Amino acid sequence: MQRRLVELLTAEGVSQLEIGRVIAIDGKTLRKRYRRELDVGAAKLEAALVGQLLRIAGGKGAVAFKAIRFTLQARFGWSQYVPPPRP
Repeated sequence: MQRRLVELLTAEGVSQLEIGRVIAIDGKTLRKRYRRELDVGAAKLEAALVGQLLRIAGGKGAVAFKAIRFTLQARFGWSQYVPPPRP
């Protein structure tokens, strides 16, 4: 049950410090004993956030444009300040 709780709290974006307080262990012990649950929870959180971002980017208007630009910068290293490569 503790393992499921750690994964769930991580997937909801709760910090490791707070998770440690909830299950009454320090951060080092949390990372040692619950590494897999922390990793899986973080992956679930990232997937949920990317899904929301892509949903927003699929819309229209300024908010969609900002979401698309952010996705290009964060996931693909795009920058508006770097000149395009020469042919």
